[in-house]
Formats: sequence, structure tokens, C-alpha cells
Amino acid sequence: MDGDAQPEPLLQGLLDEVGGTLDSDLGLLADGPVEEVVEVEEVVEPEEVVELQDPPVIDPWAHAFAESSRHGGIPVPPVYPVVLNEDVQRHLERFTGSRRDAVTLWAGRAGRYLDMIREVLRSKGLPEELAYTAMIESGYNPFAVSRAGAKGLWQFMAATARQYGLRVDKWIDERFDPEKSTVAAAAYLADLHRIFGSWPLAQAAYNAGEVKVARAIRRTGSTDFWILARSRHLLRETKEFVPQIQAATVIAQDPERYGIEFPEHEPVAIEIVKVPPATSLRRVAATTGIPLETLRHLNPTLVRGVTPPRTSWELRVPEGRRDAVRAAIAPPSRRPMVARPVSTSVVRAARPASGIHVVRPRDTVSGIAKRYGVSTRDVLRWNRLDEPHRIRPGDRLRVTDVRSTGERARAR
Repeated sequence: MDGDAQPEPLLQGLLDEVGGTLDSDLGLLADGPVEEVVEVEEVVEPEEVVELQDPPVIDPWAHAFAESSRHGGIPVPPVYPVVLNEDVQRHLERFTGSRRDAVTLWAGRAGRYLDMIREVLRSKGLPEELAYTAMIESGYNPFAVSRAGAKGLWQFMAATARQYGLRVDKWIDERFDPEKSTVAAAAYLADLHRIFGSWPLAQAAYNAGEVKVARAIRRTGSTDFWILARSRHLLRETKEFVPQIQAATVIAQDPERYGIEFPEHEPVAIEIVKVPPATSLRRVAATTGIPLETLRHLNPTLVRGVTPPRTSWELRVPEGRRDAVRAAIAPPSRRPMVARPVSTSVVRAARPASGIHVVRPRDTVSGIAKRYGVSTRDVLRWNRLDEPHRIRPGDRLRVTDVRSTGERARAR
């Protein structure tokens, strides 16, 4: 906002929180002790990511902004001023020189997400140029994790992500969902613009936090980001964050001039399959042949590779694989398993043509009788055995009646 503009009520409240007020005539902050920021951090490039746990901190201002967003507010004009001052020019030369390879990588990823991001921004009445905030935040890498624990395309910390409607827990982390995190980032940026009245200040607050920017405003007596950037009251990372976005915007507006290509990508065709609670991606991959990495890429919010317990889940799978996944996760038949009677001929061994069984090691009389479907008593009688255990390997036992079939028939 201009130096002689009246502060927004929320900005005045934030200034009161950090101990300062704007002079209504001069547009400057009241005199007070001036503190210097000690540089303790280096700039984190978007491609530098490590896995860290998010600190359990709740940002009360993010909560207030989220509430104001849900209840509506002053429409944000879709105007994004781009300047080519010394700071922006320095990063423009760096992006097209020593950092060209990195910027080319970021631009190569951009085609997967830019159309979606621009559509979300337009739907919220925001400038499309804000899309290049994500280019500097993460290099358009939806899996980026910073050293501070910020995650996803828009590098949300967990507390702020939750305030803007993203689910972040031990099963699901929607910061890794490109579209949902873009909707949250658009709402947050809109709220910051309502507070600070300019996009450079809003983006600085997105990077550093709104309290730090408000303190810098109080200590410098200016609401011009470029004046704040020349002071000692912002960290180097924040001072460079905004001109980097401006430089990226300049390149994106005329990429051919700078020899950097933003290739278009065909959207990946997917299908949705409703799966039961606690469905493992590893199991689905093993039973369907879909590569595990493909499933992880299509379902980045499943941080454990397993859908949440106690609730069904809509799983994204490659187009044409829905039926295979359904078959893989189908529960076994619940029909009662009833044992059917099996005919004796199935379980009995065929009697030898000679009617003689040669005893093998571990054979018993009862086992032999059962094998041929006759009684133990008959085997004992046919073989004149008084003691059923006195048989030895090699003994020959009769396992059928010695009378001929005709004689048995006449006996009946």
C-alpha cells in the first residue's frame, strides 16, 4: 500500500499487537525503539528438501485470517504490479545465468500444475501471477519438504495448513495434494493482501509470517516492501523471496526471450476406486501389477502408504485399472462352507487285484483296514491274526474275503 494510505483495520490490529501505530497524517509509524534482525538463516532453494517433523505451533493470526476468509471480505483486485528494479534484475540475471538449470527444471514441472493453479486463482478473484509464488516456494514440486518442515507445492507449515482447511494427521497430509493446497494458498494470500494492502507485502508475510512483516513496518516506518527490503528488519530469505517471484513472473511472461521453455503436459488419465479402510498400496500393487511408485504418485496424501482406518477411501488408479483393483480388494465369499459327503470310492484305495496287501513300514492293521474300506475285525479274521499289532514290513495280508464273488452272492 502507498505510504500515505490509511491502514486496513486488520493491519492496525496487527500493528497494535506488535506495539506500534500508524500516524494518520504522515502514514508513518509512531516512534519507538528500533531493533535489528540478526541474520541467522540462509536462503533455502526450492529444490533443497529434507524430511522434518512439523513443530506443534498454532499461529493465532493465521486462525484469524482463516476465519475472515470464511466469512467473506473486501474483493481483492486482480492486479499484480511487476517491477524491474535492481533487486528483480539481479535475480533475473541469476535465473537466466548461473541458476538456469534449476529454473529450467522448475519450468519443466510447471506445465503439470499451472493451468490448475491459474483456474483456482481466477475463481478467487486473484491475480494469475501469484502462480509463480509456488515456483519459488517449491520449484513446482508437490513432494517438497523444507528443512523447517514446510511441505508441498505451497510449502505450508502444519498449523497454517489446518487453519486453511487442509487435513494433516498421521494418515493423511493434504499439503501434498496440489489442488487442495492451491485452494488453501489462494485463501491465505487473499487474507494477507487484505491485511497489508499490497501483493509484495502479502508474499513477504507468506514467507516470513505476518507478525515479522508487521514488526518491520513498525520499525522502518514504511509500508513499501522495497524499502523494508533495504532495511535490517527482514531476513535475507524474505528480502529475496519477493524479487525472485517477480523475476520468475518476468520470465514466464516472455519465456522465449529468455530461452526457457514451459512445456505443456497431458493430464494423467485416472479412475477413482472406493476401497475399504486400511487398504495398503503395497498390497494393491502386488495383486494388480500397478507399480507401487505410480500408486504413491497418484495418492500423495497417503503418507503411510495405507488408507485411513475406520473409513472407506477414494483411491486414484491409472485409467483402465479400476476393475483389476476392485477384484484385488474384493473380500472372500461369505457363503457358508458346508462339507459335502464324499463317496467311499474317493477316499478308499482300490483293492489290489490279488486281494493281498504287502505291509510297509509304519503300517497298522487298523490303518490297512481303513485304507481298503473294510473292518479291522475282518482283516484279523481273514489273516488269522490274534494280536493286531504283530505285523512286520513285508508281511502279506489278505484284504478281501477269500470266497469268490459268486460264492458271496449265493451266501446272501
